Formats: sequence, C-alpha cells, structure tokens
Amino acid sequence: MDLDLRHLRMVCAIADTGSVTRAAARLGLSQPAMTNQLRKVEAIVGGELFVRSHAGVEPTPLGRQVVARARIVLSELDTLFGDLRDAGETAGLQLGCIHLACVAGVVDRVAEELPGRPISLRIEPSAVLLAEGLAHGRLDAALMGMIEGFDVPMTAPVVTRTLIPRHPIFVALSAGHRLAGQAEIDLAHLRGERWISPPGAEDGSLAALRASCRAAGFEPDVRYDAPSGAGRPLVAAGHGVRLVDPTWPAAEGTVVRPLAGEPQVARLVVAWRRDRLSHDAAAAVYRGLARAFIDHVEDNPVFSAWWHAHPEAHPLL
Repeated sequence: MDLDLRHLRMVCAIADTGSVTRAAARLGLSQPAMTNQLRKVEAIVGGELFVRSHAGVEPTPLGRQVVARARIVLSELDTLFGDLRDAGETAGLQLGCIHLACVAGVVDRVAEELPGRPISLRIEPSAVLLAEGLAHGRLDAALMGMIEGFDVPMTAPVVTRTLIPRHPIFVALSAGHRLAGQAEIDLAHLRGERWISPPGAEDGSLAALRASCRAAGFEPDVRYDAPSGAGRPLVAAGHGVRLVDPTWPAAEGTVVRPLAGEPQVARLVVAWRRDRLSHDAAAAVYRGLARAFIDHVEDNPVFSAWWHAHPEAHPLL
C-alpha cells in the first residue's frame, strides 16, 4: 500500500482536532475505519505518529514531521487547482455560511458588493464542515461561527478576518416554560431540563455546552439531536431547550432569552482562499457579510439591546 492524499488529509485532521474520533467525524469516516487507516500509515512510515495525552492525542516527533510535510503537499495541491480555475472578476463565487438568521440576506448583500459575479451558497451547521470545504477547494469563502475556546484551525491558502469579535449565545425555551417570563436565565436554573444538542457538535459547541453546565453545577441531559431549525418544534412543545444564535427571532410558541453572565460566547469569522479571491474581492465579501448580519440584528429585540450597548462588537466597515 502507498500513501495517497486521503492519508495525508487524515493525519492532518487528527493533528488539527487532537482526536481520532473528531477527525473521523470531520472526514465522514467511522472511528474504527480511521484507526485502521492510521495503523496502516504508521506501518508504511515505520513508526507511531500519535500518542495519547491528557488532552486527547498529540503527534510524536515522527508524527510532527509527517504532518508538516503533509501540509506542504496538500497546500501545493490546493494552490495548483486554484491556479487552474478561472479567478477572474466574473468567476462564480462559492460561498459558505453557518446557519444564521442572516443567511436570507447573504446572497443579496454580497452580490451588491460583487456585481456581475454569480454567487452560490452552501449552508452548514458546523464551522468544521465549512473549513473542510475551504481546504479542499469546494468553497471560496465562508462565514463561520466559533465558540470561545474551540477555534477551528485553518491552513494556507485559507486566511481569516474577524467579523464579530464576540457575541453571547442565547437559550430558547417553550413560551409556557416556568422561566419564560424572566428577562435572563441563570444556567443553573436549567438543571434537570432536556437539551437539544447544538448543530455541528464536532466544532466544539456540544463540548462547550457541557463545560458551561458543569461549571453551573450539573451535567446536561442532551436528549435530542436535531439539525439547525429542526429543533424548534421540540422547544415549542416543551420537550427541551436549546442554545441559539441570538439574532434568530423567537419561533412561534417559544421565547429566546440571554443567559446570565454570558457563559456561552462565540465569534464570527470570514475565511477565504487567497488563491481564489483578490484582496479587493475578499474585502467586498467581508462588507457584504457584515451588512447581511447587521440587517438582522433588529429581528430579536433582546439581542438588539445587547448589540447597541456593545459597539466594540460591531464589524469594521
């Protein structure tokens, strides 16, 4: 067996995530299949590439060499195909976005900044999936959300610029919930609730929820796994609560409230491939995404009040 590109992407994914399980999820493989492939790669290179640590797995000295060389090969390959693609001002823009309220305006706002350039949009629940799309050349640019303490690593030719440096994550409850009338919710008061797992858990959102709940003195009962908007009917029916992007207006039968002390914080980042977008084009995409986000700030009056009280969080236009 010879090494191929999927093996190189595999060892880089394990190094990036610090976990065979998370790397398998990122690449769409089962954990046993990933482990089996890793063992085959280690047999080819003649040594162990990763060892267990208190934080997961980390590269051995040999592993660091293999990962460094794999990154060079993958970067050169991505650049090769980026150079072969028409990068002119009329080339189509492959744009990605996490599932935010502003997705409704993303295409229009970016199109205003890049007139005459066809735009396609791919919506994903996870920043990890968007990062993979950028790394493999399936996307040119993306708007990504990152939970504080759980950044998604990027490698050349992908570069990033912060759009919103920080914003709180809110919680959605049934309108009939015992806490629905409160202006803000103390996370500790949600002990015993059934939770809907955050979408795209591989990007750290589920781990962040568990960490916040443990800090509040309890282990969350994560009962449901529902992608993006699919969890809204469960919340409205009182079957569970969930964390939400604060710009979403409350769905019928629900209320959206801030969490006291902001135990969950995220930031928004614009990422793009510098081999696909010029400096001016990337700046235009940034402006369009910023305006799309700002267009929806007023959709949730609770978040609107927070937004106007925190000008330091506003994008630099």
